[in-house]
Amino acid sequence: MDWQSLPPLTALRAFAALAETGSASAAGARLNVSHAAISQQVKALEAHMGLSLVDRSGRALSLTTEGEMLAVSLAEGFGAIALCVAQLTGADAERPLQISTTPQFAANWLMPRLRDFQTFHPGIDLMVNPSPVRADPTPGGIDLAVRFGAGSWPGLEAELLVPTDIVVVAAPSLVGDRVFEQASDLLEFPWLDELEALQAQDWLYSAGVTEGRAKSVTMLPGNLMLEGARDGQGIAVLTAKWVERDVAEGRLRILFRDKGETGYYIVTRADVLRPPARTFVRWLRRHREDGVVPE
Repeated sequence: MDWQSLPPLTALRAFAALAETGSASAAGARLNVSHAAISQQVKALEAHMGLSLVDRSGRALSLTTEGEMLAVSLAEGFGAIALCVAQLTGADAERPLQISTTPQFAANWLMPRLRDFQTFHPGIDLMVNPSPVRADPTPGGIDLAVRFGAGSWPGLEAELLVPTDIVVVAAPSLVGDRVFEQASDLLEFPWLDELEALQAQDWLYSAGVTEGRAKSVTMLPGNLMLEGARDGQGIAVLTAKWVERDVAEGRLRILFRDKGETGYYIVTRADVLRPPARTFVRWLRRHREDGVVPE
């Protein structure tokens, strides 16, 4: 690395604080300097780089395209430094391990097994955030995520944990033994869909159903989708792994199956994980082949 070509660290830090807080005054408060000092450092950085990083034409502060690019890189870089320092000094050791996952994975896979983790690792506190909204691991925030998909999330590392297809299911009490030739026939029935995820809507669109609507749609948290499908409340789009037992025992029927290289992945940042996160990832790997939900 050509260290002499890099701008002064104080200028980079001032600009990163400005980008994060949105004003010179707030950035100065964060760094315990005056707002004038922040402005001077940012102007010095612009002069060093020969670029405009801040758009000063309006009343509110905004970043130029170049400024946005630099702000993203600085946030990642300073975040990684802060994380490493916290790990080395032990300042981050007592923070609970934060895990982001989908409600369906939390209800059907994680919770039935969590007592095993707590038994063997009693000193690690957990914060599990079940949400269909994607939350990427970040320094000082989410440590790791378990997400459904094809395993490609730019800037993140993904390791397959539970391979599974997507299936459309319904209870025999709702659809009987009818054979469905095309997806549009399913519109005659009520549907269940996951809050904020809209999996049913996406599946119907991908299956070519772009006109008409289902008889009714009930929006539910992801952890209630399987129970609602079992009770015949509607047709649901779920992952095949969660319905295997119900299908085998006749409580649900698979109406359509989308086969692909999909599954639940362990998603982490590329940098070093905190010790509790490494422990949790090792525990997940030990249960990799344990695909059936425990009794």
